[in-house]
Amino acid sequence: MSGRIRVVVAKPGLDGHDRGAKVVARALRDAGMEVVYTGLHQTPEQVVETALQEDADAVGLSVLSGAHMTLFARVIELLKEKGAEDVVVFGGGIVPEEDMPKLTEMGVAKIFTPGATTTEIVDWVTEHVGQSV
Repeated sequence: MSGRIRVVVAKPGLDGHDRGAKVVARALRDAGMEVVYTGLHQTPEQVVETALQEDADAVGLSVLSGAHMTLFARVIELLKEKGAEDVVVFGGGIVPEEDMPKLTEMGVAKIFTPGATTTEIVDWVTEHVGQSV
């Protein structure tokens, strides 16, 4: 074990806008984390499989398409099924304020909305994921 935080950054679903995910992936990498970016149009099954293969400490999901409730729920469900409940799930994108409590209840640790800085994201991942590494 390297002791470095390992993060899978993923773009699940049909959303084709990945600039933000790439910026976040690079910021996490520049902060010393090991980052795997899965690319566009991943299924929740592919995201979880990558997280398991890479022994990820966290999965960061970027969802701009409005399918956040379904996609986050499925990723968390699959992680539980695979015995990987310890993988921290966080995300970013266009998420209405009223959906935040539901996402938290289902197990999403944090949602970063538009305007969040890369410093804010890196600091949060370092503090909340780094504790378990």
